[in-house]
Amino acid sequence: MKIARTIEEVREAIARRPAGLVPTMGFLHEGHLSLVDAARGAGADFIAVSIFVNPRQFGPSEDFERYPRDEERDRALLEARNVDLLFLPHVGVMYPRDAVTIVNVGGVAKPLEGARRPGHFEGVATVVLKLFHIVQPDLSVFGRKDAQQCAVIDRMVRDLDVPLRLVFADTVREHDGLAMSSRNAYLGADERRLAPALHRALRGGAEAITHGIHDVAGVEHLMRKLLEETPQVDVDYLALVDPLTFEPPLDFDRDLLVAGAVRLGRTRLIDNIHIPRRAIG
Repeated sequence: MKIARTIEEVREAIARRPAGLVPTMGFLHEGHLSLVDAARGAGADFIAVSIFVNPRQFGPSEDFERYPRDEERDRALLEARNVDLLFLPHVGVMYPRDAVTIVNVGGVAKPLEGARRPGHFEGVATVVLKLFHIVQPDLSVFGRKDAQQCAVIDRMVRDLDVPLRLVFADTVREHDGLAMSSRNAYLGADERRLAPALHRALRGGAEAITHGIHDVAGVEHLMRKLLEETPQVDVDYLALVDPLTFEPPLDFDRDLLVAGAVRLGRTRLIDNIHIPRRAIG
């Protein structure tokens, strides 16, 4: 596996082979590695993974400094998955001193995570677009655990005519339903035991919809009641939304998404469940 730390090294390594890009912030787990497999399964002959803890998507009181990092372990995991190129840029490579341009996707970036983390999606969209221009992949893979991020990137790619194909891969979960996340490393033993409560609440909301409950407020109330069974978990939001806009759905004759964010001590967890139109009762 080749390691690149500059833009020139990336472009020289790829040399216009059919390439797939998996952008990450590192501290890899099986969810990230499944995206590598998805890129290969989608037809990429050359797999590039980027690891960059992007300071522009963290708020001033968030966890940029303590975000888990382990470059040596990440490199070993990617080599075992037969990744061709690892892009490990320094902040100065991604953001030269005089760089001022940001990408603001608008609408879909405003609710839920956008409202609670001002500037987050501008940071995400900006760094992802830069990675697309640097690597120039034929396709790029993202995990559905970050469903709103997927919607923001999809909107950006369509609006700006970015010449690549997006692949969105299913969330990989632990045995008890907890969505895999680098931030799970923050959880203490007791917090880890409580963490699946978010997934259970979302699953309850999704099952209510598939069994014919077509009331946004009612589904959201049910999810909140289910989560209240674990009072140590602090609710940030539990919402039923249209997965294209992340606003409340106009009707139930469409795909839907139940999404939530909670806090366990100092750890913030997010998760979601997609409900296809064909499954709605």
